[in-house]
This record gives sequence, structure tokens and C-alpha cells, in this order.
Amino acid sequence: MALKPTRSDLERATGKPASRLIDQRIRDLGGWRGETLARMRALILEADPEMTEEWKWMGTPVWSHHGIVCTGEAYTKVVKLTFARGAKVSDPSRLFNSSLEGNTRRAIDIHEGEKVDARAFKALVKAAVAQKGASAKKR
Repeated sequence: MALKPTRSDLERATGKPASRLIDQRIRDLGGWRGETLARMRALILEADPEMTEEWKWMGTPVWSHHGIVCTGEAYTKVVKLTFARGAKVSDPSRLFNSSLEGNTRRAIDIHEGEKVDARAFKALVKAAVAQKGASAKKR
């Protein structure tokens, strides 16, 4: 008999437990939001096979490599991928379309029916991982 996850388990998990929680989140969302989050997750993991999946803040998928690279959230009208240090990441394809006014984060809002260029997105993820690695070395 499987034990029911505790509140702290649901607030934070890393690795396989987090991956299972993200799988469940995608299933629970269903429809275009679940499909979009699943597609973007696959691209993130393709871009960096060493990416760690985490589950934080009572239900937010997080992808990390030497720190948080990005989060994936689903709202009623948008799937939002927020890059923790996106303001420092080169975005030649101009994928960032949200949170543009801040000095740190940048986000990509994906609405129903929109597609994100896979190659440009994976390049953005790789640039974000490289930037995280560079800032980790400075410490």
C-alpha cells in the first residue's frame, strides 16, 4: 500500500519524485495546457540532459542546473516559462515576451494555439544553463 504524500513532499521534491509530480500535473491539466507544458518540458530536457527536475512552492515544476534555470506554470489562458536569470541571457530569437521590465527574470507566455520554435527555445535553455554555470563559478 502506497503512503499518501505529506504536505512537505508536495511542497518540494527533486529527481524522480519531482518528475512523477510533474507527470501528474501535466495529466491533471490536460488539453492544450498539458500538451504545451509536456512539449516544453521535453525540449528543456533535450537541451540539457543533466537538467534536474524539481517540484517547489506547492506545485511548481522547476528545472535546475547549478541553480534554477526556469519554472513552468499553467494559468487559465497561458503556460508561462519563467527563466530565473533571463535578463542576462541572450535571446536573439526574441522568445521572451513577458516580465521584460525587470532586471532579473524573463518569461515566455504561450497562449492556446501558439507554438514556440523548438530550435530557438533549446538554444535559449542552453544559454540559460551556461549563464548559471558562469555565475556559479564567480562565487
